[in-house]
Amino acid sequence: MEFSKLLDKRRSANNFVEGVKMTEADIRPILEDVKLAPSAFNLQHANYIVVLDEEMKEKVREAAYGQYKVHSASGVVLVLGDKEAYKHTAELSQGMVDLGIITACELDELVAENAKFYEDRGEAFMKEEAIRNASLSAMLFMLTAKNRGWDTCPMIGFDQQQMRALFNVPETHEIVLMITIGKEKESSRRLRGYRKPVEEFVTYY
Repeated sequence: MEFSKLLDKRRSANNFVEGVKMTEADIRPILEDVKLAPSAFNLQHANYIVVLDEEMKEKVREAAYGQYKVHSASGVVLVLGDKEAYKHTAELSQGMVDLGIITACELDELVAENAKFYEDRGEAFMKEEAIRNASLSAMLFMLTAKNRGWDTCPMIGFDQQQMRALFNVPETHEIVLMITIGKEKESSRRLRGYRKPVEEFVTYY
């Protein structure tokens, strides 16, 4: 889809056509696209939990205060952010050593620099970075989903602790948001909300 058209067509779906099944084969191309999302130092902070099983989806619905769109959606995606992503610097960058782009010594330096960068700034910064980078990934997920014929809705209306317990999410990871995905029930669509003109949200210097 042409990009400007894609931006116009992507909407936060208020409801979904019930009974539309989504398989792992359906969502895999979306996730393949998401791999290209930007992340600080290429640490790829985002992790995804994909719920396609109907029984498990109903448990997610309970944790999401019974919201109907969780039930009618074809799937639910939790986007997580790894607060300790910097600890994976070595494994993520080993390929550059193998290709001769950097030396083993330079990789050791990179590992030390990333550790110092995050640890010096503390836990609050690590949490912010996890949320920041996972959010970049989530936006790309919603765009590529639309490009591949699926509709989405980002959601924060759920019980964090209940969701964390349901999927055994470790404390090293933030549950940044939930995305419902399926085929939009267009009869439930609302008019697009007011968008500020550029002059109201941009300052030039």
